[in-house]
Amino acid sequence: MKKTIKWRAILLTATTVLALFYLLPSLPGFDSFPAWWREYLPHEKLKLGLDLQGGTHLVLEVDAEKAVENATERWINEIKTSFEKEKIGLDQIGREGQDKIRLRVRQPEQRDAASKRISDLGVLDASPTGDPSEMLLSLKPKEVKRLQEYAVRQCLETIRNRVDQFGVSEPQIVPEGERRIVVQLPGIKEPQRAVELIGKTALLEFKLVDGRTEDAKVMEAAMAGNPPPDTEVLYQKTTDSKGNVSKPPFLLQKKALLTGDTITTAEVQIGREMNEPNVSLEFDRVGASIFSQITGANVGRRLAIILDNNIYSAPRINEKIPNGKAQITGRFSMDEARDLAIVLRAGALPAPVHILANVTVGPSLGQDSIKKGLRATWLAAIFVVAFMVFYYRVSGVVADFALLLNMIMLMGALSWFRATLTLPGIAGIALTIGMAVDSNVLMFERMREELRLGKTPRSAIDTGYTKAFLTILDSHVTTLITAVVLFQFGTGPIKGFAVSLSLGVLINLYTALVGTKTVFDWRSTYSEMKRLSI
Repeated sequence: MKKTIKWRAILLTATTVLALFYLLPSLPGFDSFPAWWREYLPHEKLKLGLDLQGGTHLVLEVDAEKAVENATERWINEIKTSFEKEKIGLDQIGREGQDKIRLRVRQPEQRDAASKRISDLGVLDASPTGDPSEMLLSLKPKEVKRLQEYAVRQCLETIRNRVDQFGVSEPQIVPEGERRIVVQLPGIKEPQRAVELIGKTALLEFKLVDGRTEDAKVMEAAMAGNPPPDTEVLYQKTTDSKGNVSKPPFLLQKKALLTGDTITTAEVQIGREMNEPNVSLEFDRVGASIFSQITGANVGRRLAIILDNNIYSAPRINEKIPNGKAQITGRFSMDEARDLAIVLRAGALPAPVHILANVTVGPSLGQDSIKKGLRATWLAAIFVVAFMVFYYRVSGVVADFALLLNMIMLMGALSWFRATLTLPGIAGIALTIGMAVDSNVLMFERMREELRLGKTPRSAIDTGYTKAFLTILDSHVTTLITAVVLFQFGTGPIKGFAVSLSLGVLINLYTALVGTKTVFDWRSTYSEMKRLSI
């Protein structure tokens, strides 16, 4: 018996010390640790949720249909290339709706050869039409679903990469439903800048400036909605030294000669001439080869650098550039240049995202929530402790000791699991205090019944714990099941409540059934306990 008590006491001490090590970095006055501590011992603080430290909560929806449209356009280009290799004449081809392609071959006898090439692609179904030269193609339903799911996954990863490079500490970026993404940015100081960074599609394109840009009549017609075939009008936003904004138009060739998916690095640099920040790009091997061909074949022409249909710069090509390097200029501020570099490094979103909810919590409101939450928890704890001592005397002190261990271990466990403490999480801790007391009340009342029957204190303790065990276990297990369900199906603050409640339930079982029992066994074994103060 004595050996068992000794090992239980060692186990309690070890778990309490371990919890204290994880809890110390979050306590006031323990902001800095020596190098040896950081190398061998925990030094990270307990994470706080948006409702406690302030920040931005975003709910985004991915426009997955746009990803299907983009894929359909790519298949149109693939069909053109394939038909050119097989010398199949195309009279016309174009997208209809979201996922359909209508094409016409020049010679009806080539229809079978065209059908075979399309069948080899493996993702398109052909529907008959009344015209023997015409074919109506549509993406297979399985391919449409795959593209939509991929778009959501890729948007999730791209947004995560952008947020990581933006420098937000402990962000939460998780999918919700089929097309939604929840982004939580705690402690952020520039919420609007972060929102713009996350939502930027970041489609980078290089297009040649059409020579007719200088022709006033052509430009007038183009800006009125009648551009020459295979051209489009885009604008370059410029700001002069006085802050005046202008948007000169450019007539561009529609076909993009190069896109941003071949970029390997994008870094901010300071220009030598104007002493202004710009973004320096480097392409991979394939991109460098294409860029070299573009610049070599178009010396003397202007090449527009376009991001999300906005022209950032349109420099003149003075010579062939074989090293795969380019530069984006545009009178950037340092923050604008950094954000542009981030989105280019992280990659373009495969589909646009729409912001459904944008909630910003100020740091002062978060601090107020912390104070009120802690005040409520402390008041609850003080009243509970006082009641237990008043009603159960020395046994109440033992229960309060177990409650103290419970709180230390719970906060240590939250730090160990790197859980995020939210305001509902504090409510879960307060609920855990009540459950901890409830467990001890059940055991103490059982022990009182045994004492009234004339049993010795030692026998009353053992019988009280034995009889109350199943009731305590049942109540805790049902609460734990509820907490698990809340964690599985809840989001944000609900999960914070579920985490603190489930950890509190498990730790409470440990401290109530092992902690207080060890204290009572120690007293009854190592001292002559003729009377139990309860």
